[in-house]
Amino acid sequence: MNEQLAFTIEVFANGLMAGVLYALVALGFVLIYKASGIFNYAQGVMALFAAMTLVGIQNGQVPFAHLINAMFGLDVHKFGWTVHSFVAILLTVAVMVVLAWAVQRFVFRHLVGQEPIILFMATIGLAYFLEGVADLMWGSELKALDVCAAPGACLPQGMNMWLEGTTYEALGYGFFIDNLDIVASIIAAILVVGLVMFAQYTKQGRAMRAVADDHQAALSVGVSLNFIWILVWSLAGFVALVAGIMWGAKSGVQFSLSLIALKALPVLMLGGFTSIPGAIVGGLIIGVGEKLFEFLIGAPFLGGATENWFAYMLALLFLVFRPQGLFGEKIIERV
Repeated sequence: MNEQLAFTIEVFANGLMAGVLYALVALGFVLIYKASGIFNYAQGVMALFAAMTLVGIQNGQVPFAHLINAMFGLDVHKFGWTVHSFVAILLTVAVMVVLAWAVQRFVFRHLVGQEPIILFMATIGLAYFLEGVADLMWGSELKALDVCAAPGACLPQGMNMWLEGTTYEALGYGFFIDNLDIVASIIAAILVVGLVMFAQYTKQGRAMRAVADDHQAALSVGVSLNFIWILVWSLAGFVALVAGIMWGAKSGVQFSLSLIALKALPVLMLGGFTSIPGAIVGGLIIGVGEKLFEFLIGAPFLGGATENWFAYMLALLFLVFRPQGLFGEKIIERV
């Protein structure tokens, strides 16, 4: 096989894997926007908070240790035990559910019926608040995240040797595909199928869609707005945890992790703010597009570094011709 073509296929495959990671973040945005009409600026920080909480629980770290030590003159940092990854994930999910309840109880319960811009501003405040709480609880240093089912059975890292050998025998060129990206793709597929089934075929899913259409109308037919918002924010917290695990295992748990939310914006513009499958399709388009553009045009002719801006340029083009995205609800206006 022509070496240039083989390189292109490999870049295409890596773009698909990167797109899945972008889509994992975008899913949290879609869930909350679909159910409440709120663009959740805090979704990236929720992924950071979930990942830091998971690492802290796994390592037996004392929450707010720096604050406790400063206030009482102590020197405590860890409880002296570690927690199995599965138990730590369950406890982190419980923390995200409590966070969802607190957000609904103390923030959005008082903003029912307000303009979307007011709700958006509330999520900006929530993002900065969560970032500060995460720093106080677990510290600001870089943390390594490793999720293991058993000793030696952790999230796979590095190149998939079987795929490299198979492609070398078949094509004469071995593809470099990261094992973690493959696992993330499988988990994202399972998440999407589960979320679509939940939204379409369960009573809570139908209530969630009713709330998205009209808060007051949903309340008038007996839908509990408080319950639905807690449910949606809990689901978004779970998706944020999954995204935080994948991104944290890939590059470490650090505060720059919250910036992955910026990568979700062009994904949402392409796929649509209200479509769960659209988040995946948009993520794949962005992932493949930025990798191929960098490989075929950016590096040879523009000096590289086009991955930083290509996704936003592509999203702008889509906004011009299809503002609602590929799978978003069609905009109907009476004139």
